[in-house]
Amino acid sequence: MAEKQFTVVADSGIHARPATTLVQAASKFDADVNLEYNGKTVNLKSIMGVMSLGIPKDAVIKITAEGSDAADAIAALEDTMKKEGLAE
Repeated sequence: MAEKQFTVVADSGIHARPATTLVQAASKFDADVNLEYNGKTVNLKSIMGVMSLGIPKDAVIKITAEGSDAADAIAALEDTMKKEGLAE
């Protein structure tokens, strides 16, 4: 299992467009990838799940991945979030 914590830096938080980008990135991997915020955990491959969290700016989120390519999934998602200016 791999996991990493991030702080959301995008002014609008994680809304529809960036959520779609994250879901697309997570969906490329076989690992089970989850996003945790405010005590709730959702499947990061589900746009509705990610949107249901309503993640604002300055939120601390955690991404976990479990499976054969878990470390690669975390690395790719970290790269995506930094490139999109979503979190650090």
